[in-house]
Amino acid sequence: MEDDSGSSSNLDTGKAERSVWLMKCPLVVAKSWQSHNPSDPHPLAKVVLSLDPLHSDDSSSLQFTMETAGTDTGHKPKTYSLNMFKDFVPMCVFSEANQGKVAVEGKVEHKFDMKPHGENLDEYGKLCRERTNKSMIKNRQIQVIDNDRGVHMRPMPGMLGLVSSSSKEKKKTAPVKQSDVKRTRRDRGELEDIMFKLFERQPNWALKQLVQETDQPAQFLKEILNELCVYNKRGTNQGTYELKPEYKKSVDDTNAD
Repeated sequence: MEDDSGSSSNLDTGKAERSVWLMKCPLVVAKSWQSHNPSDPHPLAKVVLSLDPLHSDDSSSLQFTMETAGTDTGHKPKTYSLNMFKDFVPMCVFSEANQGKVAVEGKVEHKFDMKPHGENLDEYGKLCRERTNKSMIKNRQIQVIDNDRGVHMRPMPGMLGLVSSSSKEKKKTAPVKQSDVKRTRRDRGELEDIMFKLFERQPNWALKQLVQETDQPAQFLKEILNELCVYNKRGTNQGTYELKPEYKKSVDDTNAD
């Protein structure tokens, strides 16, 4: 390898054949692990492997669950199911030290999707609703700017303000079309919570409707929809998205409770 300055650096491949696991975890778990003190000797979680001895040769008989450690309060579930993917693109894990040294940490042997276990869906649903409600709260404020031409009160988003200036400059600001406004991406986990809440309201949504409801870029929204939903190409709900059966069941169970 060569860096931008032209000097060569070596890639450490001593651990290239080591098997590692790649796991997608909920945002609440990721934040909890990031706040964990590295000097704390206690483990973050425990993985439990269940195997049917009568069908030990069948990979589908393997069941992985994870039990998180710690004494966190709130509705954060303690037990999660690890759904293993059978087909995925071969990948390797790399690391880079502070000195710029790059190393191969291993190749991905298993890829998992971490989801709350069945008995934790109710608690996790409460957590998602709390996070969604908090994300819906918008702070309003008025910013006052002083200059040599007078005092200007600039309205912040969602509020009305008065603008006073000298008689020499009285220009009307053209209204900004919604399509011209650059939308800012939300946190992915936060957006997923909002999506689940919207699908609680109604089962089918068109992409244009979801863009208006979430105020998110259409392309970013499509990435989330491809993971959570199926697209109806025909039938009475043609051109709309609806939750995949496994997510729809979780939402229905939460509403039933």
